[in-house]
Amino acid sequence: MTATANTAGAPAGRGGSGGSGRPFLYVVVCAAGVAAEVSKLITAAQERDWEVGVIATPVAMGGFFDTAEVEARTGRPIRSAWRRPGDARPFPPPDAVVVAPATFNTVNKWAAGLADTLAVGTLCEASGLGVSIAVLPCVADALAAHPAYCASLERLRGMGVRFGDPYAGGPEEGGERAEFHWERALDLLETGEAGAPLTR
Repeated sequence: MTATANTAGAPAGRGGSGGSGRPFLYVVVCAAGVAAEVSKLITAAQERDWEVGVIATPVAMGGFFDTAEVEARTGRPIRSAWRRPGDARPFPPPDAVVVAPATFNTVNKWAAGLADTLAVGTLCEASGLGVSIAVLPCVADALAAHPAYCASLERLRGMGVRFGDPYAGGPEEGGERAEFHWERALDLLETGEAGAPLTR
């Protein structure tokens, strides 16, 4: 497992666990269409003096975002599979974690403790270690209405996870997709806000 806290419970941006002395942020990317724009989050985090490493679900690695661009931007490989025994850790311990976009499947598995991927396993361990975590959900309205999802949100919030506003990903008037507010995740880490009400 990779998410070993540098200073459990320390305020985001204070741990300095990156090799450069800057705080290290894990960005967990799930398989949603808006993931194609995840470089916006990486750039915004770097501008706020975070060093960034990306962990993606296996499905997200299958064409949901430009992996070469992300690796060039972070200067590190994207992690998706478990390390083999004896392999070096490619990332330092996280000072904070952002999950964006967070899908129905990942949120439910994380809340249930089903660590069947590196991404979910990292989230489960980071939660247990007290690492600050901010989540930007990307879940369709029909799925967000499912009782299991509502229960998962409640459980994760009870664990101290901070959620941004619900985002369904559908088109607005005129047919364009609504804007996904990537920087909101960084704001949640810095301000410690509890996030949006449990409407979805």
